[in-house]
Amino acid sequence: MKASIRSLAAAGILACLSPLAGAEAINVPAPDFTLESRSGENLRLEDHRGEVVMLNFWASWCGPCRQEMPLMDELYSQYKDLGFTILAVNVDGNREAAHRFLDKVPVNYPILYDPESSVSELYEVQAMPTTVMIDRDGNARYIHYGYQPGYEDEYEQQIRELVRE
Repeated sequence: MKASIRSLAAAGILACLSPLAGAEAINVPAPDFTLESRSGENLRLEDHRGEVVMLNFWASWCGPCRQEMPLMDELYSQYKDLGFTILAVNVDGNREAAHRFLDKVPVNYPILYDPESSVSELYEVQAMPTTVMIDRDGNARYIHYGYQPGYEDEYEQQIRELVRE
């Protein structure tokens, strides 16, 4: 587990130093976690083994997060029947801020809460949003830092690649 965290951290450092700090290709086991969802049930990453998972860390105060969430919902709707899901991890300390945002911009994919930032720390999240693409075998394959218009095209390309594997 520690080796995979170090690998994610190394990938993160490289991405931050890169002038094109969009996505970095990696191939390390994604650390497992369990978090409470908006529906009240506990969701575990390991339970999604066999699916392609887009793990997205976001906050209600994050402008780029607010911009990309409806676009991610479109990707979810388009690819969910092909073994793809999104787990969106909210890092707000107060769930009410997330609820207010989600009331205005509803999404159909699971929202998880990480109020203590334990999973964010596990994944060495340094920027909002941070998105990790996880393959069907549970390996983190791509990591994205931040969001700019057009990143959704890159997300879609990676989703297509991973659902075909």
